[in-house]
Amino acid sequence: MPLKAKMGVVKNTPTAVWLDRIDAIAGGSKNAGRLGLRAHLDAALAQKKANTPITASFVIYDLPGRDCHALASNGELPLTPAALERYKKDYIDVIAGIFADPKYKDIRIVNVIEPDSLPNLVTNLNDMRCALANSTGIYEAGIKYAIDKLHAIPNTYNYLDIGHSGWLGWDSNRGPTIALYTRVVQGTAAGLSSVDGFVTNTANTTPLNEPNLPNPELSVNGQPIKSAKYYEWNPYFDETDFTQALYSGFVGAGWPGTIGFIIDTGRNGWGGPNRPTAAVGSDITTYVNSGRIDRRLHRGNWCNQSNAGIGMPPAAAPGAHLDAYAWVKPPGESDGSSTLIPNNEGKGFDRMCDPTYTTADGVLSGAMPGAPISGAWFHNQFVALVNNAYPDIATASAASVALPPRQVPAATRGLTATVGDSTVKLSWSAVSGAASYTVQRRAGTTGALTTVSSNVISTAYVDRAVVNGAVYVVTANNAAGASAPSALVIARPNK
Repeated sequence: MPLKAKMGVVKNTPTAVWLDRIDAIAGGSKNAGRLGLRAHLDAALAQKKANTPITASFVIYDLPGRDCHALASNGELPLTPAALERYKKDYIDVIAGIFADPKYKDIRIVNVIEPDSLPNLVTNLNDMRCALANSTGIYEAGIKYAIDKLHAIPNTYNYLDIGHSGWLGWDSNRGPTIALYTRVVQGTAAGLSSVDGFVTNTANTTPLNEPNLPNPELSVNGQPIKSAKYYEWNPYFDETDFTQALYSGFVGAGWPGTIGFIIDTGRNGWGGPNRPTAAVGSDITTYVNSGRIDRRLHRGNWCNQSNAGIGMPPAAAPGAHLDAYAWVKPPGESDGSSTLIPNNEGKGFDRMCDPTYTTADGVLSGAMPGAPISGAWFHNQFVALVNNAYPDIATASAASVALPPRQVPAATRGLTATVGDSTVKLSWSAVSGAASYTVQRRAGTTGALTTVSSNVISTAYVDRAVVNGAVYVVTANNAAGASAPSALVIARPNK
């Protein structure tokens, strides 16, 4: 298919609308001639077919002092109490008022709330701006207010941005992330039911799957591949496994099992002629670098990445705990300018967008040259994204697409049995890609196994109806099926 025809397919694929400044609500000449919020909703109504639901997606993105650890995406509102009041009254209240118009009651309105805000409070408190956002409580107050206002509208579905696997995948980041989000949302009027789920990979390029590296625990020359320099012991290489781990963690923290995840697939395809088809090598560095489809020089590189491609087209319910794949960041919109460009939107110059910049990790930024300010159209990037799309745009469509094959988890490891007073406490190591676990038991070393409990979402289980000398195994499960059983453990409870 010619490039122009592929671009036409992209043109007719839905993306989210970014309300990244107060003037974006009204649109028009004050917002680069773009449609305002009402005009977008009216356009959705015009496309709606009778008795067929239609969805319109918006990014709520004007928090005071937003994106505290970056410069390219800074906004118009400073991190002050006065700006917080303006955010509430001139931004959130106006948006909520439009959404609540009965005219739009038949539109399913999906909101992505404040990208990068809460994740920065987990990992970047060493940045003075993020520390101030935390200590003043302005980020939390603004997000709670937005959730309360939007949740009150029956036809809105609200999702909190939650970074990506290359940012929050480590246990030391993921655990505090779940704790912070739980505390913040519990402080809203409707508590944990006020949020429908989370969005990962917003405006990022982290792959949906790493098909050549499905098992982070795989040992090459005696070392797990997750210990390679590129992954730095992060056990989550892609967004599919990351969202499954987050789901288990949130449900374990008391969230309803109905929460779901949206993954932004607008720019994480990583296709093109250099897409690897296998991993080879006798050391972990060679093995990982030969096999990974993520061609960034470092997983922390985020601005206008060279060689990135459009990913899976939007799709509803593509997997367990996944509500959708969506193009949250419209392909072709810049992440930030390659050089300083004066503007009236508060957007600064971030060296991560400078293709000549060597980052703190000792690699080039990987950014494309000639980029405009964030949110502006970047044609050269759009051409590259289309050419490097995976699946190829010639065969992909929003209505019908072959989803990538899912893999069953690896076998559960580290199963132990701790004997108590007529109880056995089982514990095991978390398995990457597992959505739940099944505990099975039999009375002796031979015979059929009986399921004791299924859909276990933690890595521990207490059996209170035990049989002396019982044998236990645990399997890990996801949408693709069940793993091979773990090694057997035998438990003999005290009498």
